[in-house]
Amino acid sequence: MFHSTVAAISTARGKGGVAMLRISGEDALSVAYKMFTLPSGKSLFDVSPRVCYYGNIVRDGRAIDDGTFTYFKAPHSFTGEDVCEICCHGGLYVTQAVLELALSCGAEMAGAGEFTKRAYVNGKLTLSRAEAIGQVIDASNDAQLRLSGAAARGALSNKLLKIREYMLDLITRSYATIDYPDEDIEDNERSKMSDTLSLVLDELNKLKSSYRASKAVSEGIKTAIVGKPNAGKSSLYNALCGEELAIVTDIAGTTRDVIEHTASVGDVTLRLADTAGIRDTDDTVEQIGVTRAMQKLNEAEIVLCVFDGSEKETNQDYKIIEDVNGKCAVAVINKSDSQRALSEDFVAYLYEKFQYVCEISAKSADGLDGLARVLNEMYELDKIDISNDAVIANARQLSSLTLALDKVNEAKNALDLGETPDIICFSLENALSELDMIDARATSEEIVSEIFSRFCVGK
Repeated sequence: MFHSTVAAISTARGKGGVAMLRISGEDALSVAYKMFTLPSGKSLFDVSPRVCYYGNIVRDGRAIDDGTFTYFKAPHSFTGEDVCEICCHGGLYVTQAVLELALSCGAEMAGAGEFTKRAYVNGKLTLSRAEAIGQVIDASNDAQLRLSGAAARGALSNKLLKIREYMLDLITRSYATIDYPDEDIEDNERSKMSDTLSLVLDELNKLKSSYRASKAVSEGIKTAIVGKPNAGKSSLYNALCGEELAIVTDIAGTTRDVIEHTASVGDVTLRLADTAGIRDTDDTVEQIGVTRAMQKLNEAEIVLCVFDGSEKETNQDYKIIEDVNGKCAVAVINKSDSQRALSEDFVAYLYEKFQYVCEISAKSADGLDGLARVLNEMYELDKIDISNDAVIANARQLSSLTLALDKVNEAKNALDLGETPDIICFSLENALSELDMIDARATSEEIVSEIFSRFCVGK
């Protein structure tokens, strides 16, 4: 499909020990031949694939750097095409010079995600695995790396392939009956089809439910930390972020604006917002802070509602509980390292009003592991092995899966109602078409191009 030979630097831009130039396409070896020589005088056309050779990078008959050369012969390469990889020293100037040399020798500049797109088009990767490679590169914590790594290794693709086999079997059975219109589906055969449809529905529902956990890991959850002044909100914010980002003092009302940062707590990524203490005040600036705090509370997907365990509860504490009513919220009783002053009745009230209650010391970080367990449970990450299990990774995949699920439900209902095989088959074929969209067995070039445009150049 691709007639051009492309090149790009596949390592990060900047100073480093080594940089790597990747060349892919039917003329990759010809391009490399014009710019890389071996000390032995051996031609690059005679080298063995997948063997690393030392030599010189040459421009106008003069060596501009030394480095290594490796040749991957099609189809045994990442892209499925002939690929040459040349490693040079990682200086900014020398790296750019080597890239420009490759372009002057006949290669074209690779676009964003060009190599991975070629791997997908040439059948080396499914689309979900290609998307996962981008997520591996973008991973900023261990949970994101484990989640994307499983998808890159084919966890989702393999699961979809298994479900697809079940659906193809059902379609084949339906067609067999259509070919013999005088014979209805026998009760025994109808029962087997019903069992298989139930199995498919179960697998699809499990995949659909995995998106909530996946989103919590990869995209992050909007989280507001709220409470009355001096409850320890900023201390909790700093403890979760692992650094002193918010000013902490004994003076009530220190935080007057919203401070935002992203932090990993357990396997969940929290997009944290530390807010001003919520209380009635005559201070104009603090009033603005309280208004912004309420706005963040309303926008949040999770609210961490902080209560000072070292002081007696006040009407303001009860007011904050009312403010978070109906929100997904965790009650955090702070200052567990101090003498408890909250009444037993109020603590019991917290356990009554909140599904989750954690007792911590933000100052010493004691109890944060309990908060991490709560967050993992809230997003069902305690039920998923993100290092190995298949999960739905993004809204595109979720949309196709949901449509496929709806069509399989249609087929199951039609079968249960005794409808004719052609109606059942029609729903199943539509379901299979939607399922195939996830790995782009049947998707538009526009969608594919949009996905790979998000990749960096060189990947």
